[in-house]
Amino acid sequence: MSARPLLRRVSPAVLGAAGLVSRVAAAVEREAGIGLPKDASVDGWRIDWLMNTTHVFNLILFVAMCTWMAIACFKHNRAHAAEYDIGSSRRSVTLALALSAFIFAVVDGNLFVNTLKDLNGTFWNFAKPEEDPRTVRVEINAHQWAWDVRYAGEDGKFGTADDIVTWNELKVPAGVPVLIQLASPDVIHSFYLPNFRLKQDAVPGQINRMWFQAKPDTAGQEFEIACAQHCGTNHYKMRGVLTVLPGETYRAWANEASVNARRAYDPEDTAAHWGWEWKEL
Repeated sequence: MSARPLLRRVSPAVLGAAGLVSRVAAAVEREAGIGLPKDASVDGWRIDWLMNTTHVFNLILFVAMCTWMAIACFKHNRAHAAEYDIGSSRRSVTLALALSAFIFAVVDGNLFVNTLKDLNGTFWNFAKPEEDPRTVRVEINAHQWAWDVRYAGEDGKFGTADDIVTWNELKVPAGVPVLIQLASPDVIHSFYLPNFRLKQDAVPGQINRMWFQAKPDTAGQEFEIACAQHCGTNHYKMRGVLTVLPGETYRAWANEASVNARRAYDPEDTAAHWGWEWKEL
């Protein structure tokens, strides 16, 4: 076969492979790491850093163990006289305890210390969004099998005629703290935002809280809302959409939605009045 026909046959395969590589590279660039969804949160890097650091420690331990086993295989071969030791000597026990304590302190200690620092300093620091005048407050009622979302209207109060109510749809402004209060009237649900590295249970009889801030460059993008707690036969249906909007676009949407809500308000529709008085710190 001449070079030209061969080139005609090979070229599509080469171009296809090049296209696949470029698509994979673009996907890897968009994501935060292998197997992780795109990080859309200002503080999502804290979770990714902790996971990636732990993976590095685990990889180091794996390589060290494999190296140790390889040395043992070559050193203690058939030419080596067997030495029986049950490891009960003081030296063996001390070495094993010291090595175990070192590994525990480095790997688990890093997880423990940085988890507490991130939780107390950021994720559970609800005073930060409460004190920010830009914060958007949202009430979410999780029930079988949907997410009911409620915003305070123009009057800034929940449970009034101008409240904005959506179903399986959460709209937030980019670069602004979003403070959520979460409840459930039936069973335990779990409000999960994988792109924002957040998950919080909705428990009957209590109000739970969570907050996040979308990155400014995520404006115009949509992200999935999932339920991470099996809540019944139709658990799979509890999928919502979180849309990040530019600040002006969000304010225009909220103003229009509040006006429409006031027009459609029905005081006799008690099922629609599921909101609660905002729980302050």
